[in-house]
Amino acid sequence: MTDGAKIADVDDVPPSGSYLFTAADAFTNETELILVRCEEEPGIQAWPNTCTHQQQAFDRGDGAAIRDGQLVCPRHGSLFDACAGTCDNGPAAGTELSTVEVTVEDGSVFLSDDNYTFRHAGGTGDDDPASTSHISF
Repeated sequence: MTDGAKIADVDDVPPSGSYLFTAADAFTNETELILVRCEEEPGIQAWPNTCTHQQQAFDRGDGAAIRDGQLVCPRHGSLFDACAGTCDNGPAAGTELSTVEVTVEDGSVFLSDDNYTFRHAGGTGDDDPASTSHISF
């Protein structure tokens, strides 16, 4: 059996979009993280819910935009590889999302990253005035 808290069932992660959850970091600060589908094993990847450019939230409660396997920053359109976390265009070009370790076992996703403790499904509930989009989908 896997160590770590169960985040969700694999079926809860949409094929195109994200599953938002909250975890505490090593300093007990709550932070939003997202799960996204990935073609590479284990089929699910977790990332912080913020673009590296201006801390823009990818998922504001209705799922992150994902196009052709890339996570789209809604502020300036930077595209991050959903499996690798790398960005090669837009204002975030040359940056990479921090990896959050998860394990997939028996149809469930577990938070196996020692740097985080699972709190609950959904966001932190904090209103972020910086989360404004200039891009329409």
